[in-house]
Amino acid sequence: MGEQGERSRKVVVFAHCLLNVNTKVHGLAIYPAVHPVVRELMSEDVGVIQLPCPEAAFLGMRRWGMTREQYDVPAFRRHGHVLLEPVVDTLAALVDDGCEVVGVWGVDGSPSCGVARTCAGYEGGDMDRLCGPPAWSHVPGEGVFMAVLQSMLADRGLEISFHAVPEEV
Repeated sequence: MGEQGERSRKVVVFAHCLLNVNTKVHGLAIYPAVHPVVRELMSEDVGVIQLPCPEAAFLGMRRWGMTREQYDVPAFRRHGHVLLEPVVDTLAALVDDGCEVVGVWGVDGSPSCGVARTCAGYEGGDMDRLCGPPAWSHVPGEGVFMAVLQSMLADRGLEISFHAVPEEV
């Protein structure tokens, strides 16, 4: 064996809840623990980087579902930047060392980790809406955390593809 051993030299990056459904807003978990797409990719001998959950770190586990507009504020973007700085440093080091970052997998429909689709529709905190029909909808676009990650990767000259995992299994 050479210095590199049996390394695949490939790495994938997953939104936190794809590896740990317990961080999702209560009532939104539709798989027991790990999303099936994770199992599929891990069978291809890739290393895994799990992104931190920005929502759980920002608002805790007893939060309710929110929309992109509610997270698209300077404090949440700064929070995302702080969480992602060591991740981006690690990705840059891996690329510099000859690894291929196969891609980033986000969760479509998420206000923070959506890739092609996010959750929008904030209506000003009307408490009566909590008992009525949802005041939000899924719309095209990325979530706030994924937008911050894309910007940080671009600033470091890292071109990594993003992939959308639908909430539904």
